[in-house]
Amino acid sequence: MDEPVIDIVDLDFPEGCNIIFGQSHFIKTVEDLYEAVAGTVPGAEFGLAFSEASGPRLVRSDGTVAELRAVAERNLLRLGCGHTFMIVLSGVFPIQVLNQVKAVPEVCRIYCASANPVQVIVGRTDQGGGVMGVIDGEPPLAVEIEEDIENRVELLKRIGYKR
Repeated sequence: MDEPVIDIVDLDFPEGCNIIFGQSHFIKTVEDLYEAVAGTVPGAEFGLAFSEASGPRLVRSDGTVAELRAVAERNLLRLGCGHTFMIVLSGVFPIQVLNQVKAVPEVCRIYCASANPVQVIVGRTDQGGGVMGVIDGEPPLAVEIEEDIENRVELLKRIGYKR
């Protein structure tokens, strides 16, 4: 490959699941991300994977649900970007664990935390692939009106984030 290439890679994860996709820098990422999720939401159903950028360059993984772990592994292999990680959550919302994930010393950045369709913009050179950004969901259609505000507040009350 002489010229750099830009790829768009769709992340594929089960409907009803949420993901956290980010960048990290050390082999211990798998253990620390596992502890961040499991220690924050006991009994959480999740799988995670981390893509090494040197040495054997393996996709390392762990989790409480084998199928979710496999989803994270497949996505990272398709992306082909070193030092990335993906956590696939079932029955857990990113807001419940995001601060703990961000506090993991190896985590450099979070690209997105979403249940929406996600596309990753990947730059590729002779050295490998790197995440340039993400497209999370779809564009807005309008500005909320009073009825939308009431619906938003009601949803927050229903899920326990507002009184």
